[in-house]
Amino acid sequence: MGKENSKKEKKLWGYERSHIINGLLFCTPWILGFLIFTAYPLVQTFIYSFNNVIIPPGGIEMSWAGISNFRTLFNDTTFSDAIEAYFLELLLGVPVVIVFSLILAMVLNSTTKFKGILRSIFFLPVIITSGPVFAIFIEQGVAQLPGVEELFNFHTMAETMPLFAVNAIEMLTTQFIMLLWFSGIQILVFLTALQKIDSGMFEAASIDGASKWAVFWKLILPSLLPVIIINIIFTVVLMSTFPLNPIIQKIQSDMFDPEHGFGYAAAQSWIYTLTSLLMLGLFLGMIMLILGRKKKIKVKTYY
Repeated sequence: MGKENSKKEKKLWGYERSHIINGLLFCTPWILGFLIFTAYPLVQTFIYSFNNVIIPPGGIEMSWAGISNFRTLFNDTTFSDAIEAYFLELLLGVPVVIVFSLILAMVLNSTTKFKGILRSIFFLPVIITSGPVFAIFIEQGVAQLPGVEELFNFHTMAETMPLFAVNAIEMLTTQFIMLLWFSGIQILVFLTALQKIDSGMFEAASIDGASKWAVFWKLILPSLLPVIIINIIFTVVLMSTFPLNPIIQKIQSDMFDPEHGFGYAAAQSWIYTLTSLLMLGLFLGMIMLILGRKKKIKVKTYY
């Protein structure tokens, strides 16, 4: 009995204590980095958002402002317009990136020649792109489809169409190429998942007479559900933290504006963070509703 009790005591939450200790040791660098570089700045920014912050040569000076920064924020038309543009960009951009990366991953998975070279070509934008590089591309018109201005007259369209539809068409046509540059990592993630799906399932489906569309909708897509969720999270975070994002640029400019300062910029950053989390939850809820809640689709992972 004593030996059995000692064995039970060595286990914690169903795991051996030694395994838990080893896991915590491996996670310690990440935990320390999160506490120092993420948790502490978040708490400090939250405190700044309720204060008027001045940074003289001697250090940081704060005076309590309450919710005045947030009141000013909701009257800031520039920030509200940037939030509206951010909503539209995510609602249109994330599906485009996910669908495009999935299609290319399936094409690359079906090819047998030059697969490594094609992977490098599609992943190359991830390596060379940055804020300044994208700024140059946008100035030169590389980020938009050629001949867009000749095909669409957005001023005329605004007279007969809803403004939301006009803005959506303008965003897709003027930033379509730039959106595709966000797809490099997602393509590799989808490609890895496709290669791990059991090929025997496709053989069984073909024997049963399933069409290619049925195989894709009933077999491939439900199997990729965890990977789709990962890519959605990555895409939302990537687009939300992109340096050329107008909201981020406004926050950075207001940080050093004497009329606003760090307190007002901190309030903006918190509203922007909550907005990003809201959009992320919206996308995850939609994908779970479409792929995971339907009774006709049995979601499984085969890899």
